[in-house]
Amino acid sequence: MDNQYGAIVLCGGKSTRMGSAKALLPFGPELMLQRVVRIVGEVVPTENIVVVAAVGQELPELPSGVAITYDENPGRGPLEGLAAGLLALPENIEAAYATSCDVPLLVPGFVERLFALLHKIDNTEHDIAVAKDQKFHHPLAAVYRTCVLPNVEALLAADRLRPFFLFEECDTREVPVEELHTVDSHLRSLMNCNTPEEYEAALRVAGL
Repeated sequence: MDNQYGAIVLCGGKSTRMGSAKALLPFGPELMLQRVVRIVGEVVPTENIVVVAAVGQELPELPSGVAITYDENPGRGPLEGLAAGLLALPENIEAAYATSCDVPLLVPGFVERLFALLHKIDNTEHDIAVAKDQKFHHPLAAVYRTCVLPNVEALLAADRLRPFFLFEECDTREVPVEELHTVDSHLRSLMNCNTPEEYEAALRVAGL
């Protein structure tokens, strides 16, 4: 477990399609947010995890050491949450895995692989490693070096809210999802629960 790695878990969305708060959905003996925090806690130290919530949002009990911060300007997408999370990370963190709270089938090896893919053969590093499915990037299945924070803040100030703009500006390693099958054969780490039907499907896959 590398003390210079952290994780950012975004859970402040409105959950409009789900109809109820995704962070509080039961998943076995845990609630959804608790499960995702536990899984990323298998890869990075708990004290290096930041949960980004909406102001006034109800949250379940989380392990001591997990930091909670809030979207400064809610409703502006993942870049806003990413900025809040990067700002709240401990100062020693060099890179963080960013995820939503609605991926209960996240595989620790998937997270580990993306951290590993930051490194280049010449011992330098990419700024970002992001999973990509054909033309579609998964900005919340990605690792970001903390040095990208000024880029994120500049994009937010310019109202350029698409994560793709950040990938354009930074040294980004786009990781085809086919390369991730070796650590997550069914790519369940990318199975978001945005609707009741997707939630029920995830429960079935987990045998719950």
